Amino acid sequence: MYIIIGTYFCSENVFKSCNIFFRFSFDFYWRCIKTELSNWIPADGDTFVTKDGFILNTFGYEHPKDRVFAFLKYIPAEFKDFFNVQMLKRIWSYKTKKLFRAEKLYTAKNYKTFIDVFRKNFPDYIYYCPLRKKELITAPLNLIDELFVPKDCLKHLRKIDEPDSLQNKALNLLDMISAASDVGLDDFGMHGSIALNMHSPESDIDFVVYGSENFRRVETTIAELVNSGKLVYLFSNRLDKARKFQGRYMNKIFMYNAARKPQEIETEYGTTRFAPIAPVKFQCTVNDDTEAIFRPATYKIKNYISLGPTSELQIDKVPDRVISNIGCYRNIARKDSEIKVAGTLERVEIINTGEIYYQVVVGTATSEEEYIWPM
Repeated sequence: MYIIIGTYFCSENVFKSCNIFFRFSFDFYWRCIKTELSNWIPADGDTFVTKDGFILNTFGYEHPKDRVFAFLKYIPAEFKDFFNVQMLKRIWSYKTKKLFRAEKLYTAKNYKTFIDVFRKNFPDYIYYCPLRKKELITAPLNLIDELFVPKDCLKHLRKIDEPDSLQNKALNLLDMISAASDVGLDDFGMHGSIALNMHSPESDIDFVVYGSENFRRVETTIAELVNSGKLVYLFSNRLDKARKFQGRYMNKIFMYNAARKPQEIETEYGTTRFAPIAPVKFQCTVNDDTEAIFRPATYKIKNYISLGPTSELQIDKVPDRVISNIGCYRNIARKDSEIKVAGTLERVEIINTGEIYYQVVVGTATSEEEYIWPM
């Protein structure tokens, strides 16, 4: 007989030893950790469970009043067959539910499949955005059953009397980084499977740093801890090497990203209109990387050079920024560095002033050939 614990399958005769890893009360943890929806200011990366059992992550910081833009992370087992996408072999569990995850979450093809499935079977999750004139995946606030904000998840994790070994490593890692960077623990958050109490001993440590200045200080500190041998960077490709967002601590993989503080949210849904024009490929110089650490990531640019005749633009349509909706292109280039970009040129109108400017968006879910590469 096999029993599912977290994301582990344990034989019955080792159930007791597996259970040592999860020795605190699950019910107490879930009851404590949830953030009240009425107090929520949606931020990128906040996680929620819907009444249908889907687990989604909030995307970005601009949302209609009655719903939030989001991307699908986990699919309940009973709905798995609706989604004609390749699933990871691993099975997760949340409370009593088995969950599956798409092997590739962010491809254009899979996003279109998700849209089709929700439109047909769960139409409340589909929102036609009049500002972009396209359908997007969202979650109505009245369908959100449980909400997990990383900042609150870390606060409650610190209150556990007997954290398991992974939780203890996560807490020790953040204590070390906080002390070395002089960024208070109130400006960190816990994300991922630890935050939802879905973790196993094999899970990673996924944390958040709130605020742009705090993130840069943590980034510098982690580099110093790597140089001193207390941490090790992990690189799977050249984007990882550019971002330096992933490492190893005490034989455990960790990763971290930035989230805006509420006072850093300067945009509001409904103030800007977007119109796609055409795909473009070009290289350019990063002029400002201040907003490149967040999602969506914004790179202010200069010195646009087309990489083909179809990407040659009139002067008044040359973009002054590149926006990435895809998380892996965050923080891969700094000011004065060169990047190569393939994306969709957009006309942007600020509604109340009529101001027009142009940007290029990477991650429009219309093409697999959209990217940002450091040069």
